[in-house]
Amino acid sequence: MQRLFIVSAIVAGLFGAGWVLSAGRPLPAAAVAGLSGDPAAGEAVFHAAGCASCHMAPEAEGPARRVLSGGQRFPSPFGTFVAPNISPDPDQGIGGWDLRAFASALKRGVRPDGAHYFPAFPYTTYTRMTLQDVADLKAFMDLLPPDATPSQPHEVAFPFNIRRSLFGWKLLFLDADWVLDAGTNPSLQRGRYLVEAMGHCAECHTSRNILGGIDKARWMAGAPNPAGKGRIPNITPGALDWSEADIAYYLETGFTPDFDSVGGHMAFVVENTALLAPEDRAAIAAYLKALPPLK
Repeated sequence: MQRLFIVSAIVAGLFGAGWVLSAGRPLPAAAVAGLSGDPAAGEAVFHAAGCASCHMAPEAEGPARRVLSGGQRFPSPFGTFVAPNISPDPDQGIGGWDLRAFASALKRGVRPDGAHYFPAFPYTTYTRMTLQDVADLKAFMDLLPPDATPSQPHEVAFPFNIRRSLFGWKLLFLDADWVLDAGTNPSLQRGRYLVEAMGHCAECHTSRNILGGIDKARWMAGAPNPAGKGRIPNITPGALDWSEADIAYYLETGFTPDFDSVGGHMAFVVENTALLAPEDRAAIAAYLKALPPLK
């Protein structure tokens, strides 16, 4: 009986320790102490990060695309994720969040209650953002229209719905390392930041392993469409034989060198990149042409 009690105590202790260790870790308060955001600068971050593309209401048009009420559905092999309301509404949105909570979500994938976000939210990309850009983004988003539409639950079945398991997933796949060595080239550095820290292009254009982590060895070499229809194209040099000018023009207008036009969800991406500064589109193009070619 005593041995059973000791074993039970050890098991309970291990479970308790695992429960504590697997909780989400928000950023320390000191990380954002004294930091303030500039809404004007945050608008450019908003477009580069593609916030409206995922969080606007389905079929929203025109100014309604800045109402981030959520509701769009994103199928995956693990279930269907539904974009939440991230408008400034204090009850249904994120209007009650302070900068620390906002930054912890973007850079660590942690909710204000300490739970882990599913990586359908691309915090594996946003973790590379500077805290100043995060503060600027929040300052801009605080000025957007609030909306009281409740967020819809994700449709993710057991065991993938266990958020605590994402602690281990993050140990494997959440890091702030750059993929491309941009050297000292300012344009490449800017392009890398726009693509790898804000634009989250790899979230769609790079294949994933069995656990859903991005396969960095196949960076930008294309991937199956999570919706199950076709493939998202390879945009490394060779597979994408456009010039830098062609790429920059496509990101501004949506027109390809073959006189075709952008379609699907990429149309929302181009709506965002069209609002960036011309030198930013040129930097993205330079980045893509500097990638190693992959078949």
